[in-house]
Amino acid sequence: MRELRIRVLAGVFVATGVLSWAGARLWNSVGTLPSVPLAAPIVLALIAAVLLSTALSLRARLKAQRERRPGAKGVDPLMAARAVVFGQASALVAALVAGMYGGTGVFLLEILDIPARRDQAFYAGFSVLAGIAVIVAALFLERVCKLPEDDDHNNTGAEPVA
Repeated sequence: MRELRIRVLAGVFVATGVLSWAGARLWNSVGTLPSVPLAAPIVLALIAAVLLSTALSLRARLKAQRERRPGAKGVDPLMAARAVVFGQASALVAALVAGMYGGTGVFLLEILDIPARRDQAFYAGFSVLAGIAVIVAALFLERVCKLPEDDDHNNTGAEPVA
């Protein structure tokens, strides 16, 4: 499994943001721009919370296993690999969604005099922040599941548990 690259996530965020900004301008000139849902930042925050709780749980179990505590539950490598894949997929989708709402939010900054658009700009901003939280939690989960031997054998990039 390959490690997530922050450059890739940033590129996806910026490219999606630019396309979303252009699409919002075009859509608004043709008709009514769809609203930014209030549920967007809430769902992204929930995903970030799930990823963070998974990472913290795995980190505690791995620490107990390394310290050879009696009764310590081991971590199934397949479960850790699934958690990493979930984190990577979540980070990529969060970069897309945050870029989309970021571009829309930048467009909405031009028309803040309308109260409904001002609220949507806030929702878009919170969606970007929640998307960044998902990315940070996914990178933390990936770091937790990284095998210690990878640092010694491979300096070009460590691979998560697989």
